[in-house]
Amino acid sequence: MRVATYNIEWFNALFDDTGAPLVDGEWSGRWNVTRATQLEAVAHVLRALDADAVMIIEAPDTSRHRSATAALEQFAAWAGLRARKAVLGFVNDTQQEIALIYDPDRVGAVHDPQEAPDAPKFDGVLQIDLDVDAREDHVRFSKPPLELAVTDPHGAVLRLIGAHLKSKAPHGAGDARAVLKASIANRRKQLAQAIWLRRRTEQHLAAGEALIVLGDLNDGPGLDAYEHLFGRSSVEIVLGEGQALQLHDPHARQALAQKIGAVHTTSRFFMRHEQRYMQALLDYIMVSPEVMSRAPVWRIWHPFDDPQCWDDKVLGAALLAASDHFPVTLDIGPAS
Repeated sequence: MRVATYNIEWFNALFDDTGAPLVDGEWSGRWNVTRATQLEAVAHVLRALDADAVMIIEAPDTSRHRSATAALEQFAAWAGLRARKAVLGFVNDTQQEIALIYDPDRVGAVHDPQEAPDAPKFDGVLQIDLDVDAREDHVRFSKPPLELAVTDPHGAVLRLIGAHLKSKAPHGAGDARAVLKASIANRRKQLAQAIWLRRRTEQHLAAGEALIVLGDLNDGPGLDAYEHLFGRSSVEIVLGEGQALQLHDPHARQALAQKIGAVHTTSRFFMRHEQRYMQALLDYIMVSPEVMSRAPVWRIWHPFDDPQCWDDKVLGAALLAASDHFPVTLDIGPAS
């Protein structure tokens, strides 16, 4: 079975209100890329992935006049994808949903939110003291994670949690002190969301369930100037660093194990003020011990770092046109 996570930049801008793909020459949300070019690029990449299930981060919007599932299913039909069925969880107001597309002939998937006294449903409120002032803060997800019960091709059940953790930029902050204050508050909230997600994973780990946490955590060792104030990143919190019950992602573990040197990357951003590109490890597929027993193989579909993507110039060009993130796949065998 192949599972993937893919953050598709400005995907919502490629559809009209009926969910039909806008295959035309108008500009997309990506710099110097038309809507037709980006749609065709995303379609080419997803056909190349040939995954049984793909967690789409920044999926099209669901709101009063738009439907993420309608857009994704129309896109899958237009693109000729076998992962042609879409499932959505709790919606948000950011125009960037989290959704799964999957092949209904191979797997099943249903939204199956969980809750516990210390970890409410992801559309709820977490009460937690963020700044050690003996007063509880009320934390909400701007993008509630998508919890799924997935039936694999052999009839075994996998728990999938798709996540997009993101610390907001300090918009509206006037001076350097205000920027600092807002940035620290936003990062504190992101870490609280990571703790919330970690508590949910511990429920499944304690039960010995097959669990995959995947998506864009938008965080990692050395990525944030304020990380030293909090001691660890969101990635470390979700993985369970130093705790008995841990998730595993080889790319995250390698990055955490070194302070300097080469690391895997899953994204590529143009820094206009520096006139150069920056690469970062933002996208992860973290798995439980049960999934580790199924001979997992990870792959980052990076157009410059993956030999097959480099040799296939059409695929490489599609990866660069489709998004500023590159997909990550996980191949696993049947449950023992």
